[in-house]
Amino acid sequence: MQVGNARYLKPGDLPDAIAVFPLPGALLLPAGQLPLNIFEPRYLAMLDAALAGNRLIGMVQPALGEHEEKGHEPSLATVGCLGRITSFAETGDGRYIVSLTGVCRFRLLGEKVTSDPFRTFRIAPFIADLSAENEEEAVDRTALLTAFKAYLDANKLEADWESVERASNLTLVNSLAMMSPFGPAEKQALLEAPDLKTRAETLIAITEIVLARVFGDSDTVLQ
Repeated sequence: MQVGNARYLKPGDLPDAIAVFPLPGALLLPAGQLPLNIFEPRYLAMLDAALAGNRLIGMVQPALGEHEEKGHEPSLATVGCLGRITSFAETGDGRYIVSLTGVCRFRLLGEKVTSDPFRTFRIAPFIADLSAENEEEAVDRTALLTAFKAYLDANKLEADWESVERASNLTLVNSLAMMSPFGPAEKQALLEAPDLKTRAETLIAITEIVLARVFGDSDTVLQ
């Protein structure tokens, strides 16, 4: 996995602990890009530490039903995604605008006690994500594009089809999953799908459910 100027090929290339950024509804997947607007002091400190170190942070959602409150740290979903800071800018008003590129998913093992204002966890990386290109042939690209087009048509939206056609199956599946306007539960299901084929199938199934719920018979919409 090449991410920015770094290569992640084996377990030794990845940290065994990472600062995490809990953000409801945010989904980062391997090779995907996630823009972030950082303004809260503790997460500004987290970015400073990452930039001074390995440029890696962990994106993770709060556990379903959990909300961050003053004086209360929410429980977190057990699976998140490691991201490398590949673009960084200061705004002049105390914010950071960054872009994270996904490296691989991880499972939280336990929180470390530190003096930092942000939370740090020991992690078990999903090493198979570093070579996910091997899974691309298993994706039903036609079914995925059919569901995507049906969603666009139902919502009167347009897409850059030339770019879509050029995209690899890995880029297509993960980009569509990240851009999808679904809720935290659906985003977590997409993140935790065991492989690219299953993630594509999950994305198609969620899209069909949404179309059926909002527009009626999804079979008619998907034709």
